[in-house]
Amino acid sequence: MDSIAEIRWTDIETKGTAVIIEILVNTGMMLDEGQPLLILKSEDNEIEFRSPVSGKVGQIHIGIGDQLSGNDLILTLASNSQYPNHNSSEESTPSQIPSKQHNSNSVPIRAELVVIGGGPGGYTAAFRAADLGIKTVLIERHSKLGGVCLNVGCIPSKALLHLAKIIDEASLAEAWGLKYPKPELDLEGIHSWKSGVVSRLNTGLSSLGKKRGIKILKGSASFISPNSLEIKESDTTSEVHFDNAIIATGSSPNQLPGLPGDPRIINSTKALTLKSIPRRFLIIGGGVIGMELATAYHAFGSEITIIETTDHLIASADSDLVRPLEDYVRSRFKEVYLNTNLLSLKPTKKGIIAEYSRGDIREQAEFDQVLVAIGRRPNSKNLALDKAGIVIDEQGFIGVDKQQRTNLEHIFAIGDVTGNPMLAHKAAYEGKIAAEAAAGQNSSKNTRVIPFVAYTDPEVAWVGKTETELKAEEIPYEKSVFPWVASGRSLTMGRSEGMTKLLFDPASGEILGAGIVGANASELIAQMGLSIETGCSAKELTQTVHPHPTLSESLSMAAEIFEGTVTDLFIPKSKRTTQQN
Repeated sequence: MDSIAEIRWTDIETKGTAVIIEILVNTGMMLDEGQPLLILKSEDNEIEFRSPVSGKVGQIHIGIGDQLSGNDLILTLASNSQYPNHNSSEESTPSQIPSKQHNSNSVPIRAELVVIGGGPGGYTAAFRAADLGIKTVLIERHSKLGGVCLNVGCIPSKALLHLAKIIDEASLAEAWGLKYPKPELDLEGIHSWKSGVVSRLNTGLSSLGKKRGIKILKGSASFISPNSLEIKESDTTSEVHFDNAIIATGSSPNQLPGLPGDPRIINSTKALTLKSIPRRFLIIGGGVIGMELATAYHAFGSEITIIETTDHLIASADSDLVRPLEDYVRSRFKEVYLNTNLLSLKPTKKGIIAEYSRGDIREQAEFDQVLVAIGRRPNSKNLALDKAGIVIDEQGFIGVDKQQRTNLEHIFAIGDVTGNPMLAHKAAYEGKIAAEAAAGQNSSKNTRVIPFVAYTDPEVAWVGKTETELKAEEIPYEKSVFPWVASGRSLTMGRSEGMTKLLFDPASGEILGAGIVGANASELIAQMGLSIETGCSAKELTQTVHPHPTLSESLSMAAEIFEGTVTDLFIPKSKRTTQQN
């Protein structure tokens, strides 16, 4: 028979008062003796309050922000011998796992689902699985959740790009009669603000995981068998035995072979934390990552040189879509070299001498800093996938089906480790599918398109088929382009270089693809993604009234060009007829 235990502040061997900053349990949750209940802040430090007995959480009598003192009641616990410590039962939930790492001789941790990797795909999968009632363990090798995107990618880079945008807009406003003093960069303050944004999101993820009863283990995971993992952290190891697993280990920056080991030659991660602004900055790679960081550091005062091996920047996008960006940055950057190969980097006391070739021409120049941004590779090498029997391709990517299952029915993979596109929003989408499939639901990947965005200046975004793809696949199409020089909103912003490009099926008028280059393209592209997903036609897009004056009008106007009904541009009748055929 159950007995009711009262857990009070006096049950912890600490005098004085403390404020609750996090509650780690929910009503109805099964607890072990010694399992953390609360995180509290005292005058000296943070305190982890642990349960003195095993049992089931009854009523919680406190809330975040409450101050505990004396004999304050925290919660009631139904204490029963049916709830032993987790080491004596294989049916224990992940929420029953003590926070300390097990040594290699301890009883393995049991989980219905284990998720390897705490990035956007991994934490989304873990949270969704827990919401579906699955006992979930989430393994992350770093100290904080969020993966590359949150900690050293999407979020910190967008923070820097936002500052760059403010600087550029202030400079642009001088031509309109609005003058500001030249900004002074406090790099310490900038990094502190950026880190604060990241930390706030880290804290939120940790709290969301704990509220769901997910056990978060820190360490590097590798397979021992198809149903077990070894977790290593410092000099300790533990084992997790699972029914299902989701691999969400992401990717890492590629490195050029043979580069000298000099601290002035950096990757994108290091570029987010530079302690000074380099005067002469060489960026190797004109893809999305390279161009975004080039945008930020140019605004901060760097003299930017780009080296790109292909014939246009952001090679995965159509060349005409990227051309406004190329024209804009050529007027601002020192050099933009296309069809150019890096031959060598030679460190000297004064800088890094780069030698590169453009056709038969060999040149060299000296730089203060060099960023290598040439793509990413999957993090699959150290997982011991062979011990589980998981198949990978020559590049290290894990093959999956529409439910994100690998060649093993009970092991799933999501995000960057499964191949291109390597995008956080793609990983999160796949994470939900995998979690639901692991729960026995009939979920599968049925999205038609994934949007791409380069947060450059101007922004470049596209979704659906590109012209390059349509030509390669010999799919008939027609193109409509609305130039932003005819947009009242873009002119009021002083940014008329943009354009909206739509690709249509000539027969049905259905939208096949869309591309936008210009201010806020990253926000506008979602409407075109929805249009393609729902099979929207040009006529239906023109019948959707867009507010005026906005940049979103350019979407319906591009469709009006295809329909031959546009009034904001003059198109000769012969051309209108051709576009309607």
